[in-house]
Amino acid sequence: MSTKSTIVALLTSLSLLTAGCGVYEQGPSSSVVRITALVAASGAQPDELGGTLLSDVTTVVIRPDSQGGNYSSIFNDLGRVTMALALKDPGQPGVTNAPSPLNTVTFTHYRVDYRRTDGRNVQGVDVPYAFESGLTFTVPASGTAQAGFDIVKHTAKQEAPLKALGASGQFINTIADVTFYGKDQGGKSVTVTGSMGITFGNFSDPTS
Repeated sequence: MSTKSTIVALLTSLSLLTAGCGVYEQGPSSSVVRITALVAASGAQPDELGGTLLSDVTTVVIRPDSQGGNYSSIFNDLGRVTMALALKDPGQPGVTNAPSPLNTVTFTHYRVDYRRTDGRNVQGVDVPYAFESGLTFTVPASGTAQAGFDIVKHTAKQEAPLKALGASGQFINTIADVTFYGKDQGGKSVTVTGSMGITFGNFSDPTS
């Protein structure tokens, strides 16, 4: 089995243990938002979304012949979340409660934390720094909502510990916990977290 195949297998197992439908916190809102899907893609192949991510720290880009030689570049990695709304009190059999427009939740920002299963979690040494960023999307009373976001930023690949992976040939296996923060239409807080496996390394480039 190739190194990349082994990593994919490990990530798949890790994802089954850490992903799922999302973890929600019991806040004051009567609304519960659950994550039905959390996927990501390498910035070099943004259309190839999956439940785990192989994050390439340095990517070789091939220029057209008319422009001359190749060059190395750094891409941010993209995530996409799908959410659905429910109620903390679903009612009784035969007399169920359904969300109303007042239960609609609007999310305004998110946070990404990275951790390792071996307990070595010093930011900037063992794992990339956690970060927060803004995004705005609304989960309706019925149906689902999707939103795209950065799950790995450009700057993380230019800092320790990821920068050294470009030349070392080593890999760092992590779990990314992505927490989304929002409020229902009454102004009550709603928080939901999803997780996925990410392996950082200098992988074979799709364009080379």
